[in-house]
Amino acid sequence: MRVLFAPDSFKGTIDAVDAAAALIEGWAAVRNGDDLVSMPQADGGEGTLDVLAACSACSTWSSVSGVCGPDGRPVDARCLTLESGRAVIELAESSGIAMMESLNALTATTRGLGEVIRECGSDRISVALGGSASTDGGLGVLRALGVRVLDESGQDVPEGGAGLLAARSVDASGLAGVPSDIELLTDTRAVLFGPDGAAQVFGPQKGASAADIEMLDGALQRWAELLADAGLPADPFMPGTGAAGGVGFGLCALGARVSGGAERVSELTGLSAAVSAADLVVTGEGKFDRTSLTGKLVGHVVQMCSDASVPVAVVAGAVDSDVEVRTVSLTELAGSGETAMADPRRWLIDAGRRLANEVR
Repeated sequence: MRVLFAPDSFKGTIDAVDAAAALIEGWAAVRNGDDLVSMPQADGGEGTLDVLAACSACSTWSSVSGVCGPDGRPVDARCLTLESGRAVIELAESSGIAMMESLNALTATTRGLGEVIRECGSDRISVALGGSASTDGGLGVLRALGVRVLDESGQDVPEGGAGLLAARSVDASGLAGVPSDIELLTDTRAVLFGPDGAAQVFGPQKGASAADIEMLDGALQRWAELLADAGLPADPFMPGTGAAGGVGFGLCALGARVSGGAERVSELTGLSAAVSAADLVVTGEGKFDRTSLTGKLVGHVVQMCSDASVPVAVVAGAVDSDVEVRTVSLTELAGSGETAMADPRRWLIDAGRRLANEVR
């Protein structure tokens, strides 16, 4: 039989590529004559580049060195060019929250992402927006591409959310190096400002206080007006514009379009096209519950399989759902959540064995 292994990462324990490999190892120990295909998945967050590289034999890596990290320290960021010529960039590699020594909602910047876009050498790019450290509306990105953002005295504003608070005018006359085709990969439908906006939804996890969130929310609303006045209009209420602290909006002002991360990654990896010819698809994530079926990657894979009338199984660190989907819980296999998390690879191998034994 032909089995596709298409897990997400098990966040904090094992990435999607290694999770797929472990599941395959377990399955092959029981049924080594089956056609086992590794197709790890992502939703536009961290790990998207590695997933695409694992599923794209003809893709090529490059690196942009010394770009501005989220706290101003220089970092190196990778870029993956697919066989089609489309370049894929991961915001988390240049402007990610994991790079911050300490969270700072008012100084974290996205300038590095703009520098990677400028230097990647492709006119067609996809940007994975997960894992942002900042709430700057994409101000840093636009400045790296030649836009000037000025305060009430006509001076350049500082980086990050503080710059957004100080912004009073935008000069886009120096804008240059913008790819003609920019696609944004995101797993959120957040808008730019308001109750469902970038600051209010994601600000707390980036270190913003209640007072910071209120100020940043108002600044994001003004930011939309300033960009429109400078000839860079975008709809701040379009779902996804609030992604990555408003980077989605900043890039939409440059003509970008928003795509659902899970859906688009499944296309780029070839999973969407491969499902109909499979006898079984095995997906997985850290915790599987009812929310998994409402917009998350595993829910997308389950829906694709349902549409194609292909059996699907979900392997998860923990299972908390009464939905009618075949599941394997690593917590149950290991005896406790702590034991499962301490050695996820071992228990994913066991899960692969269990699934293979069930079809004998």
